[in-house]
Amino acid sequence: MEERCKFWLPKKNRFCANAPLKNSSFCGNHTTRSDGQWIPCPIDSSHSVLEENLEGHLKRCPLLKQAESLSTQPFYQKGINAGKELEEEALNPSGVQDNVTSEMKRNAVHGLSVPEFFELIRKIESVHVLICKDIRDSFKVPEACSRWINREVDRKLPFQEKHVKQQASILGNLEDFKVLKSCDDGERCQCVEPEDDSNDNSNSVSAVVEFGAGRGYLTQMLADCYGIRRVFLVERKSYKLKADRSLRQKESLILERLRIDIEDLNLKAVESLHQLPYLAIGKHLCGPATDLTLRCCLASSNNAEQYSSNLCLRGLAIATCCHHLCQWKHYINKKYFTSLGISREEFHAITWFTSWAVDADHSSDLSDVTDDRLHLEPVEKEESSGNADASGVEGTMRNMKAVERARLGFMCKQIIDMGRLMWVREHGLETKLVKYVPSSISPENHLLIGRHNSHHDF
Repeated sequence: MEERCKFWLPKKNRFCANAPLKNSSFCGNHTTRSDGQWIPCPIDSSHSVLEENLEGHLKRCPLLKQAESLSTQPFYQKGINAGKELEEEALNPSGVQDNVTSEMKRNAVHGLSVPEFFELIRKIESVHVLICKDIRDSFKVPEACSRWINREVDRKLPFQEKHVKQQASILGNLEDFKVLKSCDDGERCQCVEPEDDSNDNSNSVSAVVEFGAGRGYLTQMLADCYGIRRVFLVERKSYKLKADRSLRQKESLILERLRIDIEDLNLKAVESLHQLPYLAIGKHLCGPATDLTLRCCLASSNNAEQYSSNLCLRGLAIATCCHHLCQWKHYINKKYFTSLGISREEFHAITWFTSWAVDADHSSDLSDVTDDRLHLEPVEKEESSGNADASGVEGTMRNMKAVERARLGFMCKQIIDMGRLMWVREHGLETKLVKYVPSSISPENHLLIGRHNSHHDF
């Protein structure tokens, strides 16, 4: 009888069926992990390896061929969108660690004195009042997306109502902002190819680049409802159940999936995108991925004149999320934050506070949570009267009401995204920041929309 792994599976009431490793009673999945030093694989940090086995692992890592193949691509340029080194050195001359974990951010906030904590809160309130204006609710479901909303699509395609509503509202806001155009007769629009641009249909886009595409179902809806003919899906991970198969069945559509980290993508070097008028989109681009995407599309343009001669970016729509993951190193508008008196350490505290926005109960709309002013006077008075919790700032935060924590979290998210909006505006786009779905659908409901000023006249 073939020997099997000796690991007992209580739920299945049997031993593991895998073959054991040589000189072991267990398979690779159930062998006790060594106490040696584990380090991230230099080829792909999603897995780790024993330091003593690193040399051998590098020769047989399953992702080695993919990494070698990617490095030969003309559009691969390591760290091109990570942020300029000179800019980082000028604004962070101390050379402290660039990648700050959530635990490090939390410890830094807990390390503040109580007066320093309340002073930081007052600064956040002041900055929010100064820059976070005219952020409106804009939940729009366009007629063009009715076949998706009414589930008149292929039943094999995954359908989750909350995601479909988010996707439809992203497209609806693009249409409302005159980046996309639906046909009056209700039929799907066919966008003009570059060689047909002689008709000066400045609204038309021939291609869509979806950043952080995942399975690609935002682009699937866009292709179904607006007739986009060329699609580029940018995603560093591999996914099952992708929209690619359905998209490839469209005779008039050309699909290209770029498996690459946005940080390393030189969009100008993608030959098949050269001179094509395109739209950049992204749904829930986590943390710094939003900054990497903006830099990928616009970093080569230092002013509006240079931008007009850049790639034919017609517009963009990026749904931001996971602001607690943002990093000062990657953030797109460090210069503006510094001009507001916000230091690197305060920026990371602001990013940590953003997690409070999604901690609240979002079973109903929390639009009232985004008031311009917090009401912490009772907490501050108690702290100053000597009745403070002995645990300092940590105790002060526990004494804050959940609604105040959520309000502060939303303020911080808006501050971060408004800094991004101002940077995009400086690079030649007309922009706005909206709440594209109610917080009851998703508390991560910020949508940054932009269009080139020369491409909105009909």
